[in-house]
Amino acid sequence: MIGAIIKLLNLSGAVDSFVLYLSQKAKKIDSPKGAMLLAYIIGVIIFIESSITSLIAGTVAKPLCDKNGVSRAKLAYICDSTSAPICSLIPLNGWGALLLGLIVSAVDTNVISGDPVTLLIASIPYNFYAIFTLIIVLIVIYFKFDIGPMKQSLPHPYHQSQFHTEAKPTPYPMLLPIIVMVLAVPAGLYLTGKGDIFKGSGSTSVYYGVIVTLFFMYFYYVFGRIISHKLYFKGFYEGLGEMIPVVMILLFALFIGKVIGDLGTAKYLAHLLSGNISPVLIPMLVFLVSAITAFSTGTSWGTFSIMMPIGLALGASMGVDIPLVIAAVISGGIFGDHASPISDTTIISSMAAGCDHVEHVRTQLPYALIGGALSAMAFLLAGWILL
Repeated sequence: MIGAIIKLLNLSGAVDSFVLYLSQKAKKIDSPKGAMLLAYIIGVIIFIESSITSLIAGTVAKPLCDKNGVSRAKLAYICDSTSAPICSLIPLNGWGALLLGLIVSAVDTNVISGDPVTLLIASIPYNFYAIFTLIIVLIVIYFKFDIGPMKQSLPHPYHQSQFHTEAKPTPYPMLLPIIVMVLAVPAGLYLTGKGDIFKGSGSTSVYYGVIVTLFFMYFYYVFGRIISHKLYFKGFYEGLGEMIPVVMILLFALFIGKVIGDLGTAKYLAHLLSGNISPVLIPMLVFLVSAITAFSTGTSWGTFSIMMPIGLALGASMGVDIPLVIAAVISGGIFGDHASPISDTTIISSMAAGCDHVEHVRTQLPYALIGGALSAMAFLLAGWILL
């Protein structure tokens, strides 16, 4: 159903209206720093889907970056570095649905114990790569921190152009459904917890939140004559259909988790590592293995599906803090995906910014490696502190 929300935001023209609104407002921040900050802020605000984040940030900020002499390689880096990290830090999206499903599976099979939503939320402060990446981007914007190939990246010639669209410049069709979804989740926690928000069912609340958002979008879009009743349900079913590959990934991930459990993989690894490797090192090792997997495959979601069952079982058997292990898998997946030349978000970011793909990969890699090195040290330190 999250897929349906994403599809309806596109189909209704809400995304186009938001882009046009920001394009008009962008005239007020007509400077190199302002152009880069615009791309950064869009990346942070739009956390519904990483590809949409990159596409909107690139589309809106590209003319302003060209005008102010900001290279498209730097714009692509900003788009790429805010998309996946912010989607993992604010998991009210497809990312959250996938991660929650993987954690629920581990809880249901008694690999770990606890409330899945609580565990996912508790892992957010330990998502070091996402946090470091967002900080590094701000340093690049404010202090012109150009290193490696980024020093040689040249701005694109600026050509005056008009933004042609039938959409009206308004942020509300885009922002209001997101606000409703964000507010509906704590309301669901309050209701399912019978007055105690901390005792509510997280997964049920997210489910209710998505349903409430879809009802709100129907009344707002159809009665507001933004789209027709027929077009709403066309978008609804197309959105469901587009999420089938994600559901299949999750389904096969559950199979992997069950097979790993039946084979006793975690116990075998724990036995193999006990005496040879300290539990302190486990979060860092999980982070590094996840990063290598994501870099090789170009997919963070596939990496989560493979590494989450192994990481959770290994962490539980060796007495490692579970939210820290969850964060290590997420951070590693994003790091590898961020650095990989075959990642979909890397390709979409270079496309949205109008930057040569190879140039984007070369200019972004040094910053990704800095974030990765800092994260590895942070996971080592956190492993030592939380043991």
